[in-house]
Amino acid sequence: MTVLYEDNHLIIVSKASGEIVQGDKTGDTPLSETVKQYIKEAYAKPGNVFLGVVHRLDRPVSGVVLFARTSKALPRLNKMFAGGEVEKHYWAIVQQPPPQPQGTLVHWLVRNEKQNKSYAYDHEVPNSKRAELDYRVIGRSDRYCLVEVHLKTGRHHQIRCQLAAIGCPIKGDLKYGAKRSNPDGSISLHARSIRFVHPVSGKEISAVAPIPDDVLWKSFH
Repeated sequence: MTVLYEDNHLIIVSKASGEIVQGDKTGDTPLSETVKQYIKEAYAKPGNVFLGVVHRLDRPVSGVVLFARTSKALPRLNKMFAGGEVEKHYWAIVQQPPPQPQGTLVHWLVRNEKQNKSYAYDHEVPNSKRAELDYRVIGRSDRYCLVEVHLKTGRHHQIRCQLAAIGCPIKGDLKYGAKRSNPDGSISLHARSIRFVHPVSGKEISAVAPIPDDVLWKSFH
């Protein structure tokens, strides 16, 4: 875990792939607990440390995660996320280049809870939610494309599902059609940056997560 920004009301960290943001049935130590421990030690805080989970990243995804440090900031951040006031950009490595170098994808996603998977349709179907993102190709290597994604909505597995729906599954993402897994169990999706207006001070806050320490990621730079 790397701290990218912190103040009295919030903290932004860079998550490694494989970490869970919040506790689940695996019983593995979640990132939220690691951050709490960091705050406790850094500020010599006695007793329990308040930390509010505002959003999540899937376990195999790396990158920016924002937490609320106060009960004042938490509901405001939740409202900002719900209202689309938080700008998030992701980087994804795909083997098959998208049909156009840039564009907007709109699908209707249906979440299957049992499979922990979403399915994309090009029209509205029962129990579906509209999903929209913008993408552009920002890099190429011998075998892969680096795609930047700007999320317009926040649906379950949205980027993974929508890119797969246009024939561009993310490298290592077996669940959505990649041919092979990545050796470390990650998928090549990285929450690169976040930008928003601070819910208390009103200042603009932005943070960028360094790319994973990996030969393929570095080949695009």
